Amino acid sequence: MILPIYIYGQPVLRKVSQDIPKDYPQQQQLIDNMFETLDASEGIGLAAPQVGLDIRVVVIDLNVLSEDFPEYAGFRKAFINPHIIEMDDTKTDTSEEGCLSLPGIHEKVTRPTRIHVRYEDADRVEHDEWVEGYLARVMQHEFDHLDAHMFIDRISPLRRQLIKNKLKGLTLGKYRCAYRTKPVRR
Repeated sequence: MILPIYIYGQPVLRKVSQDIPKDYPQQQQLIDNMFETLDASEGIGLAAPQVGLDIRVVVIDLNVLSEDFPEYAGFRKAFINPHIIEMDDTKTDTSEEGCLSLPGIHEKVTRPTRIHVRYEDADRVEHDEWVEGYLARVMQHEFDHLDAHMFIDRISPLRRQLIKNKLKGLTLGKYRCAYRTKPVRR
């Protein structure tokens, strides 16, 4: 089932998400719905708060980038209770980011290129690993949602001021996108 994507201004996007227990009801159905929603919106990552749930679940599909990044061919994965343990900021990269919850807004964000993460996969197998490159960027972006952050929190105050009217427009429902959304109710 395709779920509506919550748009900037929805309170759940600014709420810290909670870990889920191993017996979380309908976990696989949620993951399937999140992947279906991600596919329908043509995104590469989706966090549970973006579909209205304050729980630590993220889905990432980098297979769509496999032409430019062959190492991501077939990469389609769910992350349960993910946490960034450490960031190796000896090397950073600045790239443009967008977000399904911020339609029409794209800004350059600087992030470490290597991070240490802990998470469980969809089978609830625990992983503790260092991740680098583009996957590290996507993980940071999506895991930020779980900690009540968005990529616009990582841009300069000047850039934030310059997009202030666009952000206000999102809260007022003034945006267009090709996927199902849940705007802020006024």
